Amino acid sequence: MARDENRNSRLVYSTEHGRTCPRCNKNLDRCSCRKTSPRLTGAGIVRVGRATQGRKGKGVTVISGLPLDDDQLKQLARTLKQKCGSGGTVKTGSIEIQGEHRDVLMAEIKSMGYTVRRSGG
Repeated sequence: MARDENRNSRLVYSTEHGRTCPRCNKNLDRCSCRKTSPRLTGAGIVRVGRATQGRKGKGVTVISGLPLDDDQLKQLARTLKQKCGSGGTVKTGSIEIQGEHRDVLMAEIKSMGYTVRRSGG
C-alpha cells in the first residue's frame, strides 16, 4: 500500500519500512520535520523556574525560552549540569536540572548574554 493513496488512515504497524516519523511518515533517518521545528523564544527572555509536578515531590529547575536548536541545548545542558554538580535532561526545548539551582543558573545564563527572568514561586 502506497503512503500517498489514503491520507486519512494512519499506519499502525508495519515491518516493511522500519521506524517512521508520525508527522511526515518518512523513515526516521530521512525525517526533516524534527530538524526544522522552530523554537518559541518568548520575546527573547529566558525563564528559569522550579517544577515538582509528576516527580513525587522532588524539585527540578526548568530553563525555557532559549533560542537554540537541539544539539546546542544538549551542549548547554551539559555545561550547566557540570556547573551545578547534578543531573538533568533536555525535554521539548527546555532544560531540566535536578534540584534547586535557580540562582546559580540565572547568573550563569546572564553571563552568556541572555536576558533572564525568574518564573514561578
